[in-house]
Amino acid sequence: MYKERWKIDDLPWNRFDATRLDPELLRLVRAAAMAERGADRYERYFRNVFNGDPIFQRAAGYWAEEEIRHGETLGRYAELADPEFNFKRAYARFMAGYGIKTESGTSVRGSRSGELTARCIVEIGASSFYTALGEASEEPLLKVICRNIASDEFHHFGMFHSHLKGYLAHEKIGLWRRLKIALGRIRESEDDELAYAYFAANGSPNAVYDRLSGTAAYEARAFPLYKQEHVRRAAAMLFKTCGINLHGFWHDLASRAAWALLQRKARKAIKQAL
Repeated sequence: MYKERWKIDDLPWNRFDATRLDPELLRLVRAAAMAERGADRYERYFRNVFNGDPIFQRAAGYWAEEEIRHGETLGRYAELADPEFNFKRAYARFMAGYGIKTESGTSVRGSRSGELTARCIVEIGASSFYTALGEASEEPLLKVICRNIASDEFHHFGMFHSHLKGYLAHEKIGLWRRLKIALGRIRESEDDELAYAYFAANGSPNAVYDRLSGTAAYEARAFPLYKQEHVRRAAAMLFKTCGINLHGFWHDLASRAAWALLQRKARKAIKQAL
């Protein structure tokens, strides 16, 4: 039986402290609210791709409920922090400018195992992001919100990974195929969704969207939040998703390489955003 881990109204909204608010982090909160709130579209896609699997479809429904709650929570926080921000209006702008195909009956990853592999990567990224955002913020309420959402995203990873193991028992896509899908999904994190979410939430009403500048603006603020330990944990979860057992020296080497790549991308984004 599904049970909510927390409710929006139960959060300590009275702990909000405007004097400890970082306006740059608020920009990321607004963007995250857009992307999280749009989970209902992905649920429709999952229901089509996993037609005939009512157990996963039900789990995907619970997942979508929690993701939408994340978006509503972040939107409410953004309006509290900036009374001039209108979450519904910004979300309508996001929806009008960014769409995904939800009617396909087959996964764009080539198999259900591939779809679940990619979704694990998304949840790894989300859990890492909210952990980093919460640790970077000095505002008490945002810390609580990020801690709750990061915990949800970690549970989502576990849910998708559990279903992935079930499908791998008969689809049997290989380790290298899973690794290719995982790395491909990481590269897709630079697609339009987060960049457009950032634009829709923070851009002026008359501004025209540009993918390169939008991506740079988002990444220049998001990437510097991460610490090496965040990357190390994310790498371990990625290896688990792909069925790779790396320990000790090899895990450290892969983590350091990922950390160096992230730092390089952060420097590039900051330079482009200037």
